[in-house]
Amino acid sequence: MLDLYFWTTPNGYKVTILLEELGLVYNVVPVHIGNGEQFNPHFLKISPNNKIPALVDHDAPDGEPLALFESGAIMMYLAEKAGFRFMPADPRRRYKVVQWLMFQMGGIGPMLGQAHHFRRYAKDQIPYAIERYTSEATRLYRVLDKRLGEAEYLAGDYSIADMAVYPWLRPYKWQGQDIAGWQNLQRWYDAVRARPAVQRGLAVMADRLEKNREKPAGESWDVLFGQKQFEAR
Repeated sequence: MLDLYFWTTPNGYKVTILLEELGLVYNVVPVHIGNGEQFNPHFLKISPNNKIPALVDHDAPDGEPLALFESGAIMMYLAEKAGFRFMPADPRRRYKVVQWLMFQMGGIGPMLGQAHHFRRYAKDQIPYAIERYTSEATRLYRVLDKRLGEAEYLAGDYSIADMAVYPWLRPYKWQGQDIAGWQNLQRWYDAVRARPAVQRGLAVMADRLEKNREKPAGESWDVLFGQKQFEAR
């Protein structure tokens, strides 16, 4: 059994999409990040950086439960566990996938996340920050569009790299982008979105999603954005 500690964020959806693509059975353990549940001592033993998602595999290869945090590491582990599906065993092809996965982890996620924050959530509108991260989002979209003009998917074949990037591009309007302006990216976006497993992965806890999109207020703001370390009771 796989326990997935999850909330309705792009990083959370990366893993549910992969689990659905692999057809693995998993149990969703909600971690309400607006209520500070990410600071629960039990969760911190699994995810010391107090971030979702996290995973516990109760049937790891050595027979002992294995806890993992960081969405990219979780995706690589699951791909290997399933026999190198969506991440080839051949080193040349595998590292083509890994480098685009790291592009998402080091660029797409952090920079688009900052665009979300300063354009949509920040208490004070800071023109420099909005321009800085909107421009960086545009640059990253340009990199993706160029690559997808060379290959059908980021690493050639559909892989965990595509699953990692796609959820971050869904709120493209929050990033000040118009995806219709990127022809190659639009073609890829539509192809990934149409996959049944992607749709199933995005349906996980869908009833919580609209509530999660609301602008946080009061103490939940400080908890959500790390300005206050809330200890869940």
